[in-house]
Amino acid sequence: MVYATKITRKYEPDCSDWIDFANNLLNRKTTYMKKVILINGIIGGFIVSALMVLATLYFKSTGDFENGMIYGYASMILAFIFIFVGIKSYRDKYNSGLISFGKAFKIGLLIALITSTFYVVTWLFEYFYVFTDFAEIYAKETLAKAKESGATAAELAKKTAEIAKFNEMYKNPFFNALITYTEILPVGLVVSLISAFFLKKK
Repeated sequence: MVYATKITRKYEPDCSDWIDFANNLLNRKTTYMKKVILINGIIGGFIVSALMVLATLYFKSTGDFENGMIYGYASMILAFIFIFVGIKSYRDKYNSGLISFGKAFKIGLLIALITSTFYVVTWLFEYFYVFTDFAEIYAKETLAKAKESGATAAELAKKTAEIAKFNEMYKNPFFNALITYTEILPVGLVVSLISAFFLKKK
């Protein structure tokens, strides 16, 4: 009786172990990336939210809207430092010191999105439950500055109508959130681009 035998060449590698190893490595890197994004996004979010509350209190107590805006944008820059920190942390600790521009930008943008969401949610809470007279104070300050700059009665009337229309739209939480995202997210986008450019390493 003749038995069929399977001939296996010694040089034929078993690729399944290598495939499993590669998949596990990719899964670990994805997990590490998510961890870095969440941690740095949340830290940035807490910073920008806390500083926003302080800036709002400053504006409400002084009526100095211009400096309030400066403090607000300064808080964004401070919070977005963690975009740079997050990208560098992932590159050096979890990716063998290497990272492409695309992946670095992706990490930075996701950190910026999380931080920006903290900012938006904090502002919505302040606007609807704490700083409920913001629209009136803002309108009063804007019209006062327009009057000081020499605006005519017709120009003041037009400005008043524009502010009233905007404030009515601003009462809608979705419109409010959209406008608030446009305040902070572009800053995060710029910081992400700059950080990705300087940290990319192949």
